[in-house]
Amino acid sequence: MPQSVIPTTDPASSATVGEASFTPSCHGLLELFLAVSDGRSDQGRDHPVAVVLALVAAATVAGLKGYSAMSGWVADVPCHILDGLYTRAEARPAGRPSRSTLWRVCTDTDTDVLDAVIAEWTTTQQTATSTDTPIQVRLDGKTVRGAVDIDGEQLHLLSALAGPPHQGSAAVVIAQAPTDGAKTREPATARALLESLDLRDVTVTADALHTVKATAELIHQQGGHFVLPVKENRHALFDALDALPWTDTPIGHESTDTGHGRTTRRTIRVLPTPPGLPFPHVKQVWLIERYVTHSNGKQSAAAQLGVTSHPAELAGPAELAAFNRGHWAIETLHFIRDTCYREDHSHVRTRSGPRVLASLRNLAINALRLAGRTDITEATRWANRDMTRPFTILGLTR
Repeated sequence: MPQSVIPTTDPASSATVGEASFTPSCHGLLELFLAVSDGRSDQGRDHPVAVVLALVAAATVAGLKGYSAMSGWVADVPCHILDGLYTRAEARPAGRPSRSTLWRVCTDTDTDVLDAVIAEWTTTQQTATSTDTPIQVRLDGKTVRGAVDIDGEQLHLLSALAGPPHQGSAAVVIAQAPTDGAKTREPATARALLESLDLRDVTVTADALHTVKATAELIHQQGGHFVLPVKENRHALFDALDALPWTDTPIGHESTDTGHGRTTRRTIRVLPTPPGLPFPHVKQVWLIERYVTHSNGKQSAAAQLGVTSHPAELAGPAELAAFNRGHWAIETLHFIRDTCYREDHSHVRTRSGPRVLASLRNLAINALRLAGRTDITEATRWANRDMTRPFTILGLTR
């Protein structure tokens, strides 16, 4: 199985962060930030884009959320760290960038290049720390509700989260793209995003909005597999699956979990692809049923049909169930951005600012997870207690 899903560079030396081992890439984050532009001319520029982005990224790791809070935090960055960033960016140390400088850089930064840089850095670190386990890429979109442009449109971003299916809390964002504010445009955005990834032997999961033939064809052409749910928005496919003899099909895998005041029992039944199924490259079809018993005695049940391109010898019922459950790690990512970083309550809305800060939040979460911290809220507090920690986590110190 692959260790990453996009081309990467070789890892360099490692450093220790707390009790976790962290391996910076030979192309460090600051050096990668040098490729990012904010459209300003070089004349009279005291604070290079790379340095400003590095400072904002470190402040984000420490849990800071807005430009004013970040500028106050930057005012306390140790001089030797600050001067080192300017020197490595081949610039004369020019003091500390003001709030207006942070705002100006973030609102004019080339967001496509920034996301590509973050993807390269993240995937390099993931390659250096990963093991030979199956890789799952989870696709899902999130609306940044506070980011409303002058036309009244909200920013909607599609993310790809990569990692083993059983370790969702350690998965990292390896790509992100905007969908021009409309959730219905997600499938086309997803295909454009997937075209940039190396999907060989990777399993792609998404919600039912992405269960479309063009997406399945693309994943297959790039050597990947899909595990996709089917709902009634795909009438012909749903009806074909719903008509199968599920009651006569034995349960292939079952699991029971207890927590949060409820007990959840999950079962999965799997059948070979029926003849004439109106969807390409399907090798197996499945039915997952979930039964929930709450501590107050209330019970509920839900069922989900789905398709996969995995043949039975590569993914049996237990593996398909793991991919299905593993997909919801991307909802955890959205939850962290909303609760830890208060993203939906942010009033940042000027030009590229909302997307830049969302990208740097992804970077911060990635960096903390790659440093061995999956408790992101507490990890940001831990990082904030020592001004050097955010820079070390991001490989910004030498």
